[in-house]
Formats: sequence, structure tokens, C-alpha cells
Amino acid sequence: MTDILIYGDTIRSPELRHEVHVPIPDAFLYAEKGDRRIVVLHSLEIPRVRQDAPELEIVAPEQLGSDELYSRGLRGWEVMLELALRACRELGIVSAAVPESFPLGHADHLRANGIELTVERDLFEHRRRSKNETELRGIRNAQKACEAALDASRELLRRAQPNGAGLEVDGRPLTCERLKRVIEDVFADRGVEGSDMIVSHGPQTAVGHNEGSGQIAPNEPIVFDLFPRDKATGCYADMTRTYVVGEPPGEVKTWHRLVKEALDASTADVKPGVNGRRLYEKVCDIFEGAGYKTQLNKEPGAVLEDGFFHGLGHGVGLEVHESPSMGRIGDDLVAGDVVTVEPGLYRSGYGGVRLEDLVLVTDDGYEVITDYPYDLRP
Repeated sequence: MTDILIYGDTIRSPELRHEVHVPIPDAFLYAEKGDRRIVVLHSLEIPRVRQDAPELEIVAPEQLGSDELYSRGLRGWEVMLELALRACRELGIVSAAVPESFPLGHADHLRANGIELTVERDLFEHRRRSKNETELRGIRNAQKACEAALDASRELLRRAQPNGAGLEVDGRPLTCERLKRVIEDVFADRGVEGSDMIVSHGPQTAVGHNEGSGQIAPNEPIVFDLFPRDKATGCYADMTRTYVVGEPPGEVKTWHRLVKEALDASTADVKPGVNGRRLYEKVCDIFEGAGYKTQLNKEPGAVLEDGFFHGLGHGVGLEVHESPSMGRIGDDLVAGDVVTVEPGLYRSGYGGVRLEDLVLVTDDGYEVITDYPYDLRP
């Protein structure tokens, strides 16, 4: 059995948060030796970890001689390096797999003192693929927050009226910024954080990651792409819907119909063992059959800005973008994966339509976690 070392904090390290579900802001060492799972923790954190993660073996820095190290006048970072080395020696770890985020300073110190470290990206990605119950609970809560935020946003869209310059509600311009504030308020009430989001309109919607700004106009596409993080578990959701206030143009109606068809067709094939590229190819076939360019039928070397220019989806969990991939490079799906399915069609300088659902891969198929309508009108 491979020994494991992870060093970081559980706020920013998804590899560590997957093993230690408690939010801990300061960096610490996590180790696996055989069946033992050990954390080296300051007394500030010990009571919480003892209560919320009783399966973990806790080693305090004092047990590794931290008082003696401080008495020698070592600086804080020097103490942390030496404690990591002493922990390895105490546990009998002479070689270990580490994630690619393992700090270089710690790696240099351990290697210089005889500890062999190997970066194993695939190993750590695989460990996080099948979501545990804590992570699924967080993903579902974040997804419900997305749906509640869209409810509040659509209520504003329904009340919007043209004022010559664009849309207004209650005498004030309806802007992307105003909608984002509404969404942030809902997120705060639901225990999630998500100030980074996409609420874009018109030509902005043809640029996949344009966050959106300015006053919204009638009869133009409005894309909401929300990806909040559940505060309690550190897990994300990811969801996209497209709306038009007023009369949707014919081109936008066609896009919406085709994108929904592609969403349904690709979701229906989700199950363990299916490769993400196969799902992507199905969507590309639908769009190519309707006369649109994709990454699979464009000329080699051509920069694609119209049609379907991105992948079909990605994993979601402790990162908003993680394995598996579902695009030109695809991974085989496994039970417990949570993936997005997000086809879209776009025309540069005009706009686009994207729909996105969260899907859980089950033992024999799938469950759509997202529970929200697809109407083009709000």
C-alpha cells in the first residue's frame, strides 16, 4: 500500500479537504501509513477534528518536539519543515505519494533528508472522483442555492419593462450588476458563497467566460452561469440557464431547441464506463447535422468562435472544474462522479445559448441533481 503525504489547509486544498472534512485555515500535515490516517495539528484545531473526524489519529506538534525546536530560535517555517520530517520518521515513512500541490519547500526538505516523494496526479484525482456523502450533501445544497437564486432573478426579469435605453424594474435600470447582487443575497441566506459568477447579456453571451456587465436590453439572450461553493463542505455546484425578456429572435429559439436536444441526448447516455468523449461526440453530431461548427469538424488550426467551441462538461466537487473530462479528451465515468452537461451554441458579436445541469453517475445510470425548468422566457 502506497504511503501518502498531503500538506496544506482544507480551505484551499481539495486533496486535503477530501480526507479531512473540517474547515481548517492553517496548513498542516496529513499522512497515511498502512491503515493509519494521521494529522499533525495545533491544539487550536484538535477539539474540532476530534469531534467531527474521530476516525483520524491526531498528533500534536509538542509530541514531535516543537517546544525544543522553538527554544533553539528557529523561525516558524523552519519548525514546520522539521516537524514534517520528524512525523515521517516517527511513522516510518521513507517514500510517499504526494499531490502536485505539495509545497516545494517541504518537498525539498524531506528529500534532502532521505524521504522519497513522487507526485501522483492521477492517484489523487481518482481518490476524489466518487463523491462521499458529505460532499454530495454540500453539492446538493449549493445546487438548491443556484435554483433559489434563479427564482429571484427571474422574478426581476418578469417585471422588467423597456425604457428606451434597455430594461428597467421599479424605475431603475436592470443591469447584470443588479442581478448579481440579488443572487449574492440569496447565496448568503443559503450558506454558500459565489461572488464569481456569469450574468451576461447580448454579445457578451458569445464569450464563454465573460462575467457580464451593463444594462440588459429586450429581446437579447441573457446567460446565468452560477457556481457557488457550499461553506460547510467546500463543495461546488454549477448550473447554467439562458433567458430572453421580450420576443426571442428566431436564431436564439433555434439554438435553444438544439442545445436542449443535445443536453437530453448526452445525459441519457451517462453511466459508469462510458467515456466522456463519446458523450461529447454525440452532441457534436447533433450540432454538425444542423450546420454548426464544432471542435471536431472545424479545420485543423482554425480558432473557433462560432458554433460549439467548448467541451461538453467536467467533474464538479471540491473544485468547480475537476476530473472527469468530457470533451476532445474524455475520461471513463465512474459511479459517484458528479459531472456537468453543458452544451451551447454561439455566434461571435451577437450572442449565445447555454444550458447546464449537474448529473450524478450512479451504479447503473445517472441522477440529474439539477431540478429546474429550461424555459427560454423567464
